[in-house]
Amino acid sequence: MLEAYALHPDAFTSSAAERAVLAPDWWAARLSGDSQAAEIVVGVFQGQCLAGVAGLAFESREEVRHKARLFGMYVAVRFRRRGFGRQLVQAALAEAKTRTGMRVVQLTVTQGNQAAQALYVQCGFVPFGIEPLAVAVGAGFVSKIQMWCDVGTSEANARN
Repeated sequence: MLEAYALHPDAFTSSAAERAVLAPDWWAARLSGDSQAAEIVVGVFQGQCLAGVAGLAFESREEVRHKARLFGMYVAVRFRRRGFGRQLVQAALAEAKTRTGMRVVQLTVTQGNQAAQALYVQCGFVPFGIEPLAVAVGAGFVSKIQMWCDVGTSEANARN
């Protein structure tokens, strides 16, 4: 993920510098394997090499616990155009569907990142708004497209 933050600062809300100082335990907690963890990370491998990752953060508050957020989606440059991005999104959606009462997975994608947005649409996500000035990058800002996928409908399940 440090590579992702460094190469694509406009795509993430964390910087490489702020994540680099986090203890290994912080990163490991996302890989715990606990079926009820508040956050999980799925990965895709090419042989023994981790090619990409995506995370899911589950809401715990009663009125919004039917929602999760897809975060940290990244496929290393050398592994792109092999279908790994789609595999990661589908794995994250499949994981969300295992949670009782889960209905919605949301995400944000940087406005102008057509490849990522097209992938999300192919996986069943629908745009519902734009957050202007969402992330400060250098001296400027980028906007984020808000997207959602209803993992509780048969139509969404058929596409995934």
